[in-house]
Amino acid sequence: MNTLVTYLRLSFLITVCLLLGCAKQSDEAVADTVKKVIIALEPDKDPDAMLEDRAALESYLSKTTGKPVEAIVPMSSAVIYEGLRNGTIDLAYLSATAAAKLIEQDIIDILLAELIDGKPYYQSYWITLKDVPYQNIAELKGQPIAFSSRTSTSGFLIPVWDLYTQGLIDLENGPEGFFGVDNVFYGVGYVSAAERVLRGEALAAAVSYYVLDEDKHLSKAQREKLRMLDSQGPVPSHVIVVRKGLSELDQAALKAALLVMNTQASDLRDRIFGAELAPAEVETHLQTTLEALEISRTMQF
Repeated sequence: MNTLVTYLRLSFLITVCLLLGCAKQSDEAVADTVKKVIIALEPDKDPDAMLEDRAALESYLSKTTGKPVEAIVPMSSAVIYEGLRNGTIDLAYLSATAAAKLIEQDIIDILLAELIDGKPYYQSYWITLKDVPYQNIAELKGQPIAFSSRTSTSGFLIPVWDLYTQGLIDLENGPEGFFGVDNVFYGVGYVSAAERVLRGEALAAAVSYYVLDEDKHLSKAQREKLRMLDSQGPVPSHVIVVRKGLSELDQAALKAALLVMNTQASDLRDRIFGAELAPAEVETHLQTTLEALEISRTMQF
């Protein structure tokens, strides 16, 4: 009997300890969550429209996550990157290139990716005038070309990666080794590169597919003068990222709330994030970008 009583007492004490331990862990997990979620949006739209979108996003996510949400628009992308680094920004919407660089520094995790026509990637184009005789970028040896900018994923990074994998350019000489010295131009965006082609100052420009295929950056009259010369990809779509250190509870709540936007707030989703959102993994989504970054770092430009 004494043995049975002792056993029951020990069982009771172990159960109590386990329950207290679980409660303590639960309390710690809750305490680790943020009191307010800070979301950063890039200043790439009309300021008045962004004010409305910010307010709508704050309201929607506050209701769906059950905690205060503040959407901010920093003056530059660099402020967003530093905020993710130092913990003053919890979530941001970034290009694949920006995300890959922060992944390499172990600053962020990927939460979701944008879907383009149901896929988490799109194509980069080389565009040219309709009446030129060339059929692909390999025929433009010694001819002037333009990249959208030195930081563009679809207008620089992926085209350079593709030229390298085709064997058209090498690490020692870069694009000028193929197109010629003083024949490689860098714009300040898609439009600047496309307009160089329209003015006859470059035979081709590297841009995103939607510059030509959609009414986003160029006028209808401008697009009617252009055609696709070549394409390359896949270009990983933009991603929603969270800073390292944000609790798993907060990440799960934000992920669930953002995915619900696909069915309950698709108009707001499209205005802010562009398209449908879906879960994504670094290893698969950013593989091309990470490889292209490594090549570009060792290439002479």
